[in-house]
Amino acid sequence: MSLNRSCVGRQYRGPDMVVTSEAIAAYARACNDVNPRYFATGDTRAIAPPMFAAVVAWVPLIAALTDPELHADLLRLLHVGQEMRFYRPIQPGDEITAAATITAIEKAAGGEALTVELTASDRRGELLNQSWFSALIRGRRGGERRGRESAAPVQVTAPIAEVTEVIDPDQTLRYAEASGDRNPIHTDPAVARMAGLPGIIVHGLCTMAFAVRALVDNVGAGDPARLERVAARFARPVFPGETVTTAIWPLEGAERKRRYSFATTNREGLVVIRDGLAEIADAAR
Repeated sequence: MSLNRSCVGRQYRGPDMVVTSEAIAAYARACNDVNPRYFATGDTRAIAPPMFAAVVAWVPLIAALTDPELHADLLRLLHVGQEMRFYRPIQPGDEITAAATITAIEKAAGGEALTVELTASDRRGELLNQSWFSALIRGRRGGERRGRESAAPVQVTAPIAEVTEVIDPDQTLRYAEASGDRNPIHTDPAVARMAGLPGIIVHGLCTMAFAVRALVDNVGAGDPARLERVAARFARPVFPGETVTTAIWPLEGAERKRRYSFATTNREGLVVIRDGLAEIADAAR
């Protein structure tokens, strides 16, 4: 059954969420991120990792994806892209209202493309962050799968930074608990095989969090508050135990900000995150 295009424009709201220091720290640890800005110590107030935006928007996103009138089969859903804009960091004590809006349903190679816009605002109505979740609902004959990229993108210059990390065997279990995303393709091998995968796969946003950490640490002076925008496409699945490397290249910057491209590859040199783009402010906001 095709996606129901009459759902375009439909909005879903989640219950208000009060952010805690414990939730921020748990998410950072689930992504193996030990940046001290994410952990409250003494009089120091923590801020949330940029990708924590996915946590506060999870309830309305899943409400949109599971709307019975949308007709989306989650076992055939591939998260293919994510763009996020950050207007101020989330902090403990923030009371956040999040919403999801289905903004587009289109034909695509191998199935149908679905875009959901996500917003998070504080109690004053100030917009904290904005995201666009892009998915491919594969056709019932299998559709297009990730993995057409065979090698890292060709660059004229060498990267200014490369960060190699190992995905822990229990990474998906920890990330599912900290993020709220308990889709069983990330935790249950049997369900993953039902979805046509060889085994459980790492959450795309968890892999993206690894890339964002590389950006913050290497071109953001370790200050996550300077990250204003990040966007990427997911090229192929990542599995627990794999080694991934994120490479970063400078781009021409705009006024008061610097721009970078990035890509993440696995041990075989195959691209897992492509078309990465980050914008980082010259100074903290």
